[in-house]
Amino acid sequence: MNFDGHFFLTQVMPQLIAAIPITLELTAIAAIGSAVFGIPLALALGGRAWFRWPAQAYSLLMRGTPMLVQIYFIYYGLGSLIPGRWMRHSWASPYLRDAFWYGVVALIINETAYVAVILRSGLDGVPRGEREAAAALGLSPFTTFRRIVLPRALMITLPTFGSELILLLKSTVLVSTITIFDVLGTADVIRYQSLRVLEPLAGAAIVYVVLVGAISLVVMAIEASLARMR
Repeated sequence: MNFDGHFFLTQVMPQLIAAIPITLELTAIAAIGSAVFGIPLALALGGRAWFRWPAQAYSLLMRGTPMLVQIYFIYYGLGSLIPGRWMRHSWASPYLRDAFWYGVVALIINETAYVAVILRSGLDGVPRGEREAAAALGLSPFTTFRRIVLPRALMITLPTFGSELILLLKSTVLVSTITIFDVLGTADVIRYQSLRVLEPLAGAAIVYVVLVGAISLVVMAIEASLARMR
């Protein structure tokens, strides 16, 4: 099968470009959600045993099972447990009927485990002397964490978080398996309708390369800015 450049430029790329906002929305919501839940989980990983053990179990479960299995479990498994009557009349009905939000939840619960482990390593990397200096100045433990420890840990782990964000972006392709029309989901639709394989898959690859490159540039710019501030 020859590569059809005209079909690629006039049919494939416009549709894939139109699907980029969905991919970015999935990535952004999952990144924010995993950050919100990842901070307390990171603290639990370094806390007392009754906090640490459940946090470690959650982290092991999420990182030890394929994300595709988690997506299927949430979409097909948990989705089937919701009573139809409640789904029809609940305030959450629009969300429970939309595969997009099942995909978001799956991405968040998976990514939270990775964010927590990365952040925990950053928290452990903050020099003890900085905490002691804050205590000597009379800062409360919460203020010390919020203004000194957490920002310092984020600076330490920024390159790792940048790489993890790129992995999250690429992981969003898995939600196309539950009828979410992100970039790959749209490419699959084009492939089924046109019976052409090379053009939609090549287009999807190009889109993801561009998105990954853009994220990499943003992360490098932030790193350079922080380096100048030190």
